[in-house]
Amino acid sequence: KLVEYCCAEFLKKKGIDIRQNPRSLRRLRTQCERAKRVLSSANQTTIEVDALGDNEDFNSTITRAKFEELCMSMFKECIPPVEKVLKDSGISKNQIHEVVLVGGSTRIPKVQELLKDYFNGKELNK
Repeated sequence: KLVEYCCAEFLKKKGIDIRQNPRSLRRLRTQCERAKRVLSSANQTTIEVDALGDNEDFNSTITRAKFEELCMSMFKECIPPVEKVLKDSGISKNQIHEVVLVGGSTRIPKVQELLKDYFNGKELNK
């Protein structure tokens, strides 16, 4: 979602469409992955790629709020698998003593917030 957003920004700012250029997309994806990690601990970051397309540089500041807005549909997809595991196990969420987060996406503050809310405010083990 972040790469799509940046491609649209680049098209709007510079009039250059890089969506069919695998090299440009790979370079942009690398910087978007870095930005995603930074936004797990900061409120904003800058995505910068030199000569992204037609020797034009790309610079964009992305806030955590904008990132969350772009990705909210994906973040909400984290809850149904949790519900399914609980249903399949026959355990209610009130019977869960500890919630342990494992994996890259669990570092995203909005994902943590959604899970904490789902488990009625229970502190998560990170």
